[in-house]
Amino acid sequence: MAEEFDFQEQEEQELFEHLRIEADKGQALLRLDKFLMNRVENTSRNRIQNAIAADSVLVNGKIVKANYKVKPLDVITVLLPDPPRDTEVYPENIPLTIVHEDDDVLLVNKEAGMVVHPGYNNYTGTLVNALTYHLNQLPTMPGNTGRPGLVHRIDKDTSGLLVIAKNEWAMTYLAKQFFEHSIERKYVALVWGDLPEDGTVTGFIGRNLKDRRIMDMYDSEDKGKWSVTHYRVLERLGYVTLIECELETGRTHQIRTHMKSIGHPLFSDELYGGSKIVKGTVFNKYKQFVHNCFEILPRQALHARSLGFLHPRTKEMVNFEVPLPEDFQQALDKWRSYSTTMDQQS
Repeated sequence: MAEEFDFQEQEEQELFEHLRIEADKGQALLRLDKFLMNRVENTSRNRIQNAIAADSVLVNGKIVKANYKVKPLDVITVLLPDPPRDTEVYPENIPLTIVHEDDDVLLVNKEAGMVVHPGYNNYTGTLVNALTYHLNQLPTMPGNTGRPGLVHRIDKDTSGLLVIAKNEWAMTYLAKQFFEHSIERKYVALVWGDLPEDGTVTGFIGRNLKDRRIMDMYDSEDKGKWSVTHYRVLERLGYVTLIECELETGRTHQIRTHMKSIGHPLFSDELYGGSKIVKGTVFNKYKQFVHNCFEILPRQALHARSLGFLHPRTKEMVNFEVPLPEDFQQALDKWRSYSTTMDQQS
């Protein structure tokens, strides 16, 4: 069973910069693969061409073909799915908010700002570093190197629940549920605009061709992975709406990408256009109010509130839920107050 689990099923693999080369001012036009053969040691032309075909080589931040002609001052970067260092995880004594723990699983309420696992520019201070300190011999699986105990993750600036497997049996059992999309995951999000009704967003999610940090929606499976998010309206607050999102799939930035694609980006989500005023009035008082909310909640308004799964030991369904963190709650309360004032004036 362990061999069948592909950690990429839960997230589009992160890409890490391994090499950056700037072409000289006097660089003659030269095919990209030949250019890299001349500049990269201990490699073959076949490996370079495979990397280019896999969209792992960018020129000036854009995907190109192997026959691209390198020009003076072009910046060539090589991105690979593994961080450019060893995969050893170093234990760190970082406090954790533990929601539940038994012999098989650990439920953690991750605070916003904490990276889940070590990676490029984030080798310390992660959830995995903390887990490695608090627990001994966390399991790993094929495709999960450097991420002991993890069967899923949430973004750095998303708060909420994560389940960690404490042994190989638990990891295999949980991984199967994630693979089969039988895990029950519900998020709370504050989005821009007044959503007309409950709904479902589907489509293929893949990396943006110009900015590899963000994801985009595509219309074919050769450009991305299938994704499904169900959402329902919890509370209408004028220019923003509080919603609950239930995931069928678990793609990188899935909710953030889906909500942006239907014109309702997450409030305060800088990467996906939510950190500017998307809806509302032109009055300075309103602009100041929104910016005050941004200061209270300087990250995307997204919280992994509940998690349900079949327990590896008992085979019974268990459900866990955590409240909104303080920053999200404060921003929400301000919008509630503003919305009430608007209703009274109308």
